[in-house]
Amino acid sequence: MYVTRQSDVNPEEAGDAPLFYGGRVTRQPLVGRTDQEDYNFGIVSFYDGAKNHFHTHTSDQILFATKGLGIVASEEGEIEMEVGDTAFIPAGEKHWHGAVDGHDFSHISLTRPNSVTEMFKP
Repeated sequence: MYVTRQSDVNPEEAGDAPLFYGGRVTRQPLVGRTDQEDYNFGIVSFYDGAKNHFHTHTSDQILFATKGLGIVASEEGEIEMEVGDTAFIPAGEKHWHGAVDGHDFSHISLTRPNSVTEMFKP
């Protein structure tokens, strides 16, 4: 067993990645990547309306809102997320998520480590 303290994990700048647009985005990987093989679990923060493009994952994804006001959207529509809300996104569902314009938004993201992301630009 181990405990990862969020304060011990420096946020990684991610806003330059092709998936994101509209502002600053950071990631804080808390569990996964190199320490185990079942989950990727981390915090993603979108600042001042930043978002990601439509994309899919080859595994299910769970998002748990931890700060601010955000949006999760599929091809059917958009749903606002507030602190404490949880979104379940099935593998293969085309979706996007990010901060409401003029707001910051953070969520915990849970996926499988071997999940592949395919991005769809407008």
